[in-house]
Amino acid sequence: MADSLTRELEQSRARLRAMAYRMLGSVSDADDALQEVWLRTRRTSEDAVHNPGGWLATALAHTCVDLLRSRSARHEVPIGVRLPDPIVTADGHTTPETQALLADSIGLALQVVLDHLDPAERVAIVLHDSFAVPFGEIAAILDRSPEAARQLASRARRRIRSVPAPEGSPDDQRRVVDAFFAAARRGDLAALVRVLAPDVVLRGDLGTGKLWESTGSEDAAAQAVRFAHPRAVLRPILVNGAAGTLVTVDDRAASLMAFTVTGGRIAEIDVLADPHRIAALLPDG
Repeated sequence: MADSLTRELEQSRARLRAMAYRMLGSVSDADDALQEVWLRTRRTSEDAVHNPGGWLATALAHTCVDLLRSRSARHEVPIGVRLPDPIVTADGHTTPETQALLADSIGLALQVVLDHLDPAERVAIVLHDSFAVPFGEIAAILDRSPEAARQLASRARRRIRSVPAPEGSPDDQRRVVDAFFAAARRGDLAALVRVLAPDVVLRGDLGTGKLWESTGSEDAAAQAVRFAHPRAVLRPILVNGAAGTLVTVDDRAASLMAFTVTGGRIAEIDVLADPHRIAALLPDG
């Protein structure tokens, strides 16, 4: 076993896990990818590695590419079927490992768009824009020319350019989210429309094998009033570093809601209502 690789892996685990999560959109898949890289270190001679950090990043990227291509070939998780795994933390409390996952403030809205990219586009944009990997190295990973790798990242960048990014501090976002829930509980459609962006996107993952989506403040307001539960308890959480809410009813998790607040209004709402996934994603779940 290459001891230098093992030491480097342990020292860089948080960053490598963040890289894998960004490429795969799944915490469990990211951990599986890291495990595969660890197994590769046990089969690799220390004499064959001159740059342990670079070797690990490259090995991880290759593993993620293989997983993404395997998904596409087998239609294992078809696009549009489920939300990517959100990173959930208690409001105001994050561990160093979680902080690495949340680096660069990648919101859930952006992670959704990354899920829709071609595997090569996704790897190119994540490695270059989030982790500053040169296009020459990305080209070797993808078996493309450096110019082709650059074009992949450029194409992906155009697709994510319109994705709203969370603005303001979590406290600022929380005030908007609280106003949303207060209006929903009152059944005040006018107040809801005021707190929502005109073209707000509402997505729902119920764990049924189909992701539903709607656009527009009036429809989102109507949905919010329809699903406001009189016995719901709202627990503030952070979802990918932005204000979110865990909704429980009779002590059971009913939904996990992520909000993208821009310009003082809610631009995107992502609702995960699959109880099994929620339980796995909660910090104490």
